[in-house]
Amino acid sequence: MATMSSSFSRTLLCLTTCLFLTTALSEICNPQDKEALLQFKKELGNPTSLSSWLPTTDCCNRTWQGVLCDTDHQTYRVNYLDLSNLNLAKPYPIPPSIGNLPYIDFLSISGIPNLVGPIPPAIAKLSKLNYIYITHTNVSGNIPEFFSQIKSIVTLDFSYNSLSGNLPESISTLPRLVGITFDGNRLSGPIPDSYGSFSNLFTSMSISRNQLSGKIPATLAKLNLAFVDLSRNMLEGDASVFFGSGKNTQKIRLAKNSLSFDLGKVGLSKNLEGLDLRNNRIYGTLPQGLTALKYLHALNVSYNNLCGEIPQGGNMKRFDASSYAHNKCLCGSPLPPCKA
Repeated sequence: MATMSSSFSRTLLCLTTCLFLTTALSEICNPQDKEALLQFKKELGNPTSLSSWLPTTDCCNRTWQGVLCDTDHQTYRVNYLDLSNLNLAKPYPIPPSIGNLPYIDFLSISGIPNLVGPIPPAIAKLSKLNYIYITHTNVSGNIPEFFSQIKSIVTLDFSYNSLSGNLPESISTLPRLVGITFDGNRLSGPIPDSYGSFSNLFTSMSISRNQLSGKIPATLAKLNLAFVDLSRNMLEGDASVFFGSGKNTQKIRLAKNSLSFDLGKVGLSKNLEGLDLRNNRIYGTLPQGLTALKYLHALNVSYNNLCGEIPQGGNMKRFDASSYAHNKCLCGSPLPPCKA
């Protein structure tokens, strides 16, 4: 009986060992990536929302929350990390172990109020990074200049954090950058002249709800932006650089600044869909070309110094008096008729 029991124990041990080895051999997650992720989780206080990150499971089997892997030369590496709404027990900075995931090309960290401190220099090690989103957190400090070293970057989105300081000048050298979104921070100072040197791929600039000041650089006239939003800052001067009949501009939002230029002299993109210029010091007349815009569905030029008759026809009939209110001497439908 004892012999049978001993034999059974050896068999069970063998089966257990074989199962463990089979599981280990079948795991496709790179061990360095797995170690980095587990360290990252630890440095955030092991939040329950990352409870699926277990040392006993494969980080590439799509059960780890927010983690995806891709194959590169027959080796699976973590290349996608999407961390949203983590329930951190107390304030934590972004862990520097994020820099130990060298194949990351998509990084999103969003909706985490207890995420604090600066953007860590370790992110500069992510040389394959294409898309980075750090949004709706309390991350603070400057937007680091080191992002200009990551030549693969396509999108930079740092909206709605507690970032401060000046805009990083050197990101204009990024050859693949398509757009920046820095809305809802505490950024201050002027828009750098260098921002007129973005590549031809650059089509979106959104830096609303900050504390930017100074004049709009004339160099920005070189850009062909589909979307620009600089609303709710303290910017001054000539914003006509964003207009042009030869541009592909679709939306221009410049509301609530101190901008001053002759609106009647600007050219309009045929693709213009939205124009929000309210609460500035813009003067002149409304461009007659507004009536020819097929896609225009949003227009607000209220609280400016505009004069003259409101152009009639086309999509202009969409807009009521609130779109034109509180100007120097605009007149005509939907406002009172112009005086003879």
